[in-house]
Amino acid sequence: MTALDLSSPVAVVGTGTMGQGIAQVALVAGHPVRLYDAVDGRAREAADAIGARLDRLVEKDRLTGAERDAARARLTSAESLDALADCALVVEAVVERLDVKQELFRALEDVVGDDCLLATNTSSLSVTAVGGALRVPGRFVGLHFFNPAPLLPLVEVVSGFATDPASATRAYETARAWGKTPVTCADTPGFVVNRVARPFYAEALAVHELRAADPATIDAVLRESGGFRMGAFELTDLIGQDVNESVTHSVWQAFFQDVRFTPSLAQRRLVESGRLGRKSGQGWYDYRDGAERPGPHTAPPAEAPAYVVVEGDLGPAAELVGLIREAGVEVRPEDGYGAGRIVLPDGGTLCLTDGELPGSEDLVHFDLALDYRAATRIALSASEGVRPGLLSGATGLFQALGKEVSVVGDVPGMIVARTVARIIDLAFDAVARGVATPEDVDTAMRLGVNYPLGPFEWNRRLGDTWARDLLSHIHEWEPSGRCAPSLALHRHAAAADAREGTPS
Repeated sequence: MTALDLSSPVAVVGTGTMGQGIAQVALVAGHPVRLYDAVDGRAREAADAIGARLDRLVEKDRLTGAERDAARARLTSAESLDALADCALVVEAVVERLDVKQELFRALEDVVGDDCLLATNTSSLSVTAVGGALRVPGRFVGLHFFNPAPLLPLVEVVSGFATDPASATRAYETARAWGKTPVTCADTPGFVVNRVARPFYAEALAVHELRAADPATIDAVLRESGGFRMGAFELTDLIGQDVNESVTHSVWQAFFQDVRFTPSLAQRRLVESGRLGRKSGQGWYDYRDGAERPGPHTAPPAEAPAYVVVEGDLGPAAELVGLIREAGVEVRPEDGYGAGRIVLPDGGTLCLTDGELPGSEDLVHFDLALDYRAATRIALSASEGVRPGLLSGATGLFQALGKEVSVVGDVPGMIVARTVARIIDLAFDAVARGVATPEDVDTAMRLGVNYPLGPFEWNRRLGDTWARDLLSHIHEWEPSGRCAPSLALHRHAAAADAREGTPS
């Protein structure tokens, strides 16, 4: 099954931001495009708006004047659904209400031919449920574009329970012909991106609700240590707190209130207060004129130790050994068993967080970094009873490596590590349940939400047992089940243990 021929008309129903974006993508690809909106005059306004964006593409040398004129000639507004009768594909982008979408597609079936591909751009509703009332449900598929559709490359091609494989393949190939990067997935709450991405927000909110760090510090650690393009709080302010919370709530309800997807009370209160983020002027941050953006907590300068003893293998943090030497701090290696550690001259110990609480006056945890050389900030955590001077020595060591240091509360797994571990866990669970392939999950998370690595790429880098072990330790301290490793992750780690001859 191949992509739709460029001579085949494509219709977009619903002419808001997403509808206009999808229409522009199909139009620039070369299709005749028809716009329809139930509100009189909206389709004509949308066509004018798309035309203006085509003008800007010409100004930026992304289209020639001739290409723009040809595209404009292929774009028309429809006064009724009847005008869509000969379309080969109709994409719906109307309000996220099941009854509204079902009514629309029932009406479309009375108009278009049985070979017309019908698609919904829903991000939160079940594709199976939307298409369940259709006479020919096999030709119904989800085509989930990301906003802004002309710029973001990812499209999730979602097969409902009744979707014919040939329809999904045609939708996939058409999206690819339009210059997009499609991934295929089953009809599951949140599809791939909105399912696997929940921990990015949830763990930041959990750390905040435990008063371990403020939003500005959590965001800085996620960006400057974790390698994420934006922190969770600034990203939800950009998305809209109401939109982000609604997606979280929808996924949670669709999974029968699975504790792993539990919404945040702190975010609920923010929404209730009307602080919806950038669009309302206030969210986690204040965007009103004259407001100052709070900075992250950054530790004051401290003296670096003259030497450190490195015992054993630091695992994901092994790169620190070379960085410490390059900073002029003597490294004295020693053999060790179990997890590696850095010992300061006064006997204090630094360890990469393993999901345990520090729990000792002689121990400081440091957080995971995507790349310890490139990281510009490192988070440290210690128990309230940490020995005086130890945090200062740990801070001085990382400052000698050119890092800003944020000291956060003693939350198991800290910030980056617990976030990455939970993302890995949900990715393994999704693949085990047939939602998507590991390759498609990695592609979706890199392109859909700009993660620096896909979950399976992270897992390969960190080791096959790392996420399971860290989450198991967090679960011991927080036994709600929210951070308990999935069966899929347990199986994967157990297989790695068996290969290494390690008891699981």
